[in-house]
Amino acid sequence: MAGGVVAVVVDAVDAEGLAGFWAAALEWTAGPGGVVRPPGGGVELRFAGGAGVKRGKNRLHLDLAGGGRQEAVVRRLLGLGAVRADIGQGEVPWEVLADPEGNEMCVLPEHRGTPGEALAQICLDAADAEAQGSFWSAATGWAVTGRGDWGVCLRDPAGAGPALVMGPPAAPKTGRNRLRLRLAAAPPGHAGERADPEGNEFEVGA
Repeated sequence: MAGGVVAVVVDAVDAEGLAGFWAAALEWTAGPGGVVRPPGGGVELRFAGGAGVKRGKNRLHLDLAGGGRQEAVVRRLLGLGAVRADIGQGEVPWEVLADPEGNEMCVLPEHRGTPGEALAQICLDAADAEAQGSFWSAATGWAVTGRGDWGVCLRDPAGAGPALVMGPPAAPKTGRNRLRLRLAAAPPGHAGERADPEGNEFEVGA
């Protein structure tokens, strides 16, 4: 089934409005159909309408590159409509915000991911990070590049785009995930929606 991550799909109340926010937040291009693309290609954001109001913490969220500009990035995001969020993180070096529909994001104090790219990491909650790392490495063809008490990190072998990081704690699953991964086209008979070993939905297809 291996096919790299091509997009993060986001269910939204206002898909066009949320796509506009994220295009401005990442300084990417908003295209037709709720698709937001990075310069030069890579992992996209795809927004789908019709979602209900968000309840509870998402199991998947995005980490933005901050580095030496962390405070400036946070100020800019707040100016675009993000808000500060408390998900019980306590004293941590990253800033936790939420987009206009309440989807959590982090702005990192150090650079991770590919240098110069705004989206540093895609983070998936995992109760068993090792098992999830093995599953997602096989599913995507991405290599494990780091592991620790915090979880497991995967990267595209090409070395571009965001990292995929999974680790505890895992938010309770009370329904369909609002954010989910989409993988590249699979062999015949494998396209469609599936779920990983911890019940997180993901899509397989072009």
